Amino acid sequence: MESYQFDFERLEVYQRALEFADQVFSLTKDFHHTIQYSLGDQFRRASLSICNNIAEGSGKQTKSAKIQFYGYSMDSARECIPMISLILKQNQIQKDRHDCLRQECREICNMLGGLISATKR
Repeated sequence: MESYQFDFERLEVYQRALEFADQVFSLTKDFHHTIQYSLGDQFRRASLSICNNIAEGSGKQTKSAKIQFYGYSMDSARECIPMISLILKQNQIQKDRHDCLRQECREICNMLGGLISATKR
């Protein structure tokens, strides 16, 4: 029997955001203890917030409320960028992984922009 699927779970941007958060959780569990509970925790929360705000926004009744939450999701994706840069500076990731994470954030932001535009119509 197939399990019930919420409408937001069908969105590609949600699936990408969930995958990004999973990558962040996997990456940060191996951070050096000096940044594990500061930068690592903040990075995990920001990446999770991308998914959570897509989910919450999809359930809102008005376009403006949906757009507001999708905007929060984009804000959280952008919040990840300085953390990605800092973990490179702290030698917690290699340059190629840094570049991939930044690119994924960029693509998620672009997709969220598209979702916001589509919601405005």
